[in-house]
Amino acid sequence: MKAISRSITTTLGAGVFLTMFVSQASAGCGDLSNLQFPLVNATQSMMLRLATTAATPKASRSGADAPIVGMWNVQYVAEGNSTRTPPLPDGIVVDFGYSQWHSDGTEILNSGGHSPATGNFCLGVWGQTGYLAYELNHFALSYDLTTQSLTAYANIREQLTLSPSGDSYSGTFTIDVYDTKGNHVDHIAGNVTGQRITVDKKPF
Repeated sequence: MKAISRSITTTLGAGVFLTMFVSQASAGCGDLSNLQFPLVNATQSMMLRLATTAATPKASRSGADAPIVGMWNVQYVAEGNSTRTPPLPDGIVVDFGYSQWHSDGTEILNSGGHSPATGNFCLGVWGQTGYLAYELNHFALSYDLTTQSLTAYANIREQLTLSPSGDSYSGTFTIDVYDTKGNHVDHIAGNVTGQRITVDKKPF
């Protein structure tokens, strides 16, 4: 996993910041090496207001009646990464896509920020931690575009609050990346938002 150690400097997404990330040949769901320039700042219309919640220590089991179940248009925006080497500016969209939360407690994400050839589908499990509060434990694999070999593992964790209407959610995320030997090579944090997709929803 020389590509990641060499420039992580990397993980989810690259001009001026090129040295921040791994080779463009290595990218995938949970990998920052595929960020395209110019970087896009999140606007107010792209962000949902973060809500507060009192979470219980242990997540409950999921169920068909859980209001989080459904399909979501999601966005991940960096925040609080000033101590990262090199720093990642606040407000940068590090990933986006469509997430499906299932009644059996599993979840799948189609990452729009990464090429399918490098691995842009990743999987997770979720539980309810409080009233309208949820947590997600999500795993991703990244592959080298040229050699098609596995280059990294990513663990994405989310703490979310569903809106009372059930049409949106907001919260925080962290991404921890490991090379194929299990060495921790990167950490990124930020805010995640989701908008529910309904049968009459248009893509734009």
